Amino acid sequence: MERVLGIGGYFLRAADPAALTAWYRDCLGLDATDNAVWQQQPGPTVFAPFPADTDYFGARTQQTMLNFRVRDLDAMLTQLRDKGANVAEEIQDMDGIGRFGWVTDPEGNRIELWQPA
Repeated sequence: MERVLGIGGYFLRAADPAALTAWYRDCLGLDATDNAVWQQQPGPTVFAPFPADTDYFGARTQQTMLNFRVRDLDAMLTQLRDKGANVAEEIQDMDGIGRFGWVTDPEGNRIELWQPA
């Protein structure tokens, strides 16, 4: 059986694609090339369908949630707050899995930040 090798891309609609690209670059350090290619650091990727009525993604209209691995969750959340980003106050610790925090991008998409254990 053939299997997928990994995430090849993540695409989202935006009212202002250039501004949203700049936000991801300036706030999260996602330094994509002119062709929108971003070289990730190696590490685990979670694929997990959630129940249709979950509130975990924020707004019920949001069908997916992007999760980024981070080295230092506290430093990333401070950086985002310093840039005026909409950062959730809650931080979740899961034994053996890691720590989680959330930010909402300027287009209203909730993003999860994960510092693996």
